[in-house]
Amino acid sequence: MAGGGGGGGGGGAAPAPKADELVPHPVKDQLPNVSYCITSPPPWPEAILLGFQHYLVMLGTTVIIPTALVPQMGGGNDEKARVVQTLLFVAGINTLLQSFFGTRLPAVIGGSYTFVAPTISIILAGRYSDIVEPHRKFLRIMRGTQGALIVASTLQIIIGFSGLWRNVTRFLSPLSAVPLVALAGFGLYELGFPAVGKCVEIGLPTIIILIVISQYIPHAIHAEKPVFDRFAVIFSVAIVWLYAYFLTIGGAYKHAPPKTQSHCRTDRSGLVSSAPWIRVPYPFQWGAPSFDAGEAFAMMAAAFVGLVESTGTFIAVSRYASATPMPPSVLSRGIGWQGIGILLDGLFGTASGSTVSVENAGLLALTRVGSRRVVQISAGFMIFFSILGKFGAVFASIPAPIFAALYCLFFAYVGSCGLSFLQFCNLNSFRTKFILGFSVFMGLSVPQYFKEYTAVAGYGPAHTSARWFNDIINVIFSSEPFIAGLVAFFLDNTLHRHNSAVRKDRGYHWWDKFRSFKTDVRSEEFYSLPFNLNKFFPSV
Repeated sequence: MAGGGGGGGGGGAAPAPKADELVPHPVKDQLPNVSYCITSPPPWPEAILLGFQHYLVMLGTTVIIPTALVPQMGGGNDEKARVVQTLLFVAGINTLLQSFFGTRLPAVIGGSYTFVAPTISIILAGRYSDIVEPHRKFLRIMRGTQGALIVASTLQIIIGFSGLWRNVTRFLSPLSAVPLVALAGFGLYELGFPAVGKCVEIGLPTIIILIVISQYIPHAIHAEKPVFDRFAVIFSVAIVWLYAYFLTIGGAYKHAPPKTQSHCRTDRSGLVSSAPWIRVPYPFQWGAPSFDAGEAFAMMAAAFVGLVESTGTFIAVSRYASATPMPPSVLSRGIGWQGIGILLDGLFGTASGSTVSVENAGLLALTRVGSRRVVQISAGFMIFFSILGKFGAVFASIPAPIFAALYCLFFAYVGSCGLSFLQFCNLNSFRTKFILGFSVFMGLSVPQYFKEYTAVAGYGPAHTSARWFNDIINVIFSSEPFIAGLVAFFLDNTLHRHNSAVRKDRGYHWWDKFRSFKTDVRSEEFYSLPFNLNKFFPSV
C-alpha cells in the first residue's frame, strides 16, 4: 500500500515528489464528509424540509407505474388516482417498518419497475379478455395482481426471516458487490434521458438547473449553512414546474400532438380533478384477491429479482448514510420486512410490488444527509398526502420529464457508489479485471438482448406454451443488476478463492469484521433494533 518517494534526478531535474504525495487514497469503512449520519438527525425545520424532498423524489415512480398500468387494466382517471394514493400510503407504511424494524437504514421503500412485466402479463391473461365493461375488468385484473403479490411476498419473507439470505450474503465480497450496486444505479439508464427527451424543453433545464444549484452555486456563494446543495431538488423542481405551467397556460402546446401534450403539460395527469378530498386506503378495497398458480410463479420471479436489486440498493444506502457495511443478518432482516411490504402491497392492491427506492438512495448522496429521522418524516408526508387526496394530487401532477431529469443524477450517484467499492480490491489483478469486466458487460448486454427482442417480436426470447415459464425467464434476464450480481457472485466464489492472495485481491478481508453483528461495535450503534427488541430478536 505504501508508496515510496521518487529519487531526484540530475542537475535541472524537477524536485522529487514528497513521499506522502505518492501514497494512494486511504480506504474508508465509512464514507467521510457526510453531514448527518444515520443516528444524528438535523434540526427539526431542516429535517422536515429534507423529508419533504424525499417525498417529492419518490413521487415520480409512484405516479409513473399506475399511469402505465391502470389504463391497460381498464381503469380511468378515478381508478388511477386511487391506485396512486394506495401506492403512496403503503410506501409510507413500508418505509416506517423498514426504518424501525428492518435494516434501520434511511431507505425509502416504494413501487418497483421489476413488477411491471408480470403485472402486464396478468393484464393480457386470456381469462380477462371476455370482460367488456372497463371498470369490472379493472377490478378483476387488480384482484388477480393482488393474489399474485400475496403469494410472491412469501418468497422474500421466508428467505429473509429464515436467515437464508444471511448465509448467501456472507459470501459477498467488495468485488462482487461492485457490479451489483453499480448496475442497481446505472442499469436504470432507460428511465433517465430517454424519458427526459419526451419533453426536452422542461427535462433538460431541470438537469442543468439541478447541477448548477447543487454543485456550482455552493462554491460560488459561501453561505453560513449549506442551503443550495441540500435543497437543490426543491429549488429546481419549483423553478421548472412553474416554467412548465407558464408554457401550458401560454398555449405553447395547443397544437402539439397528444403524446407531447401528455408529457409536457402540467394539467394532463387527470389526477387533481379525480382525486377525492379525503380517503383512507384499506385492505381488500377492490374486493377479494383471486389466485392463479402461473401468475404467482411469475410474480415470485419478480420478487426474487427485486430481492437482489434491493440488496444492491441497501448497500448503497448504508454507504451514503456513512454507516459501516451491513452485517448479513441485518440485511436478511431487511429483506424479510420488505417481503411484508409486498404482502401489504397485495392486501391493499397497489398493482405493483415494492423494493428500495434507488432515486432516494441517490438523494442521500446529493444532500449528504443520511439521517434516519429524515426518511421517517418523508414516510409521514407519504401517508399524509395519500389520505388528503387533492393536495397530494397537486404534487403528483408534476410532469414526468422533470422526475426523469432528477433520476439522471440520482441513479448516477448509486452507480458510482458501486464503483467506490473498488477501493477495497486489487485492480492490478487479472482475476479482478476479468470478474469485474465480464459481469458488468453481461449485466448490460443480456437484458439489452431481451428488451430488443421483446420490442421487435412483441414477446420475449422465452416463448413456450407455458406463459408462466416465459414470464419467469423474461423477468429474470431483463434485470441488469440481477445478471451482473449473479455472474460476479458466482465467479468470485468459484475462481480459486481459497488462495490468500486472492482473498486480499477481492477485498474480502476488509469486510471480515462486519460478517457478524457482534464483531464491530459500530454495528450495534447503526443497526440495533429499537425498544430493546434485540433481546427477543438477536442479530447474529
